Amino acid sequence: MTQAATAEAPAKSPFERVGGHPVLQAISNRFYDLMDQDPAYAELRAMHAADLTFMRGALPAFLAGWAGGPRDWFEANPGKCMMSMHAPFPIGRQTADQWAEAMTRAIADTEVTDREIADAMADVLGRMARGMARD
Repeated sequence: MTQAATAEAPAKSPFERVGGHPVLQAISNRFYDLMDQDPAYAELRAMHAADLTFMRGALPAFLAGWAGGPRDWFEANPGKCMMSMHAPFPIGRQTADQWAEAMTRAIADTEVTDREIADAMADVLGRMARGMARD
């Protein structure tokens, strides 16, 4: 056997493991649908623009780069991160919890390629959201 034949394939990124752009778009759409339709997320919904079209495109692009896929969002927003993008908003524990819960539900409700990595993403995203609370 040659060395090339015995070398392991590179590990897949979380982006690839979860299912790529189509899955991240589905998660984002489910997230914003929940935010729009479930009264449990009313305070979170009130913090967003009436038209969520821009956000429905921006969130999956952010998630793609964050999860090791194409970094288009980061290239379009140099020097920005989720914390800096949300700094102007009055995020409290309640709205941070609403975001984390809606995202966890959206990920759980979406068919993904690798459930283990999807659940890990939900956990990390939830901790990131709760880390933005300023009360």
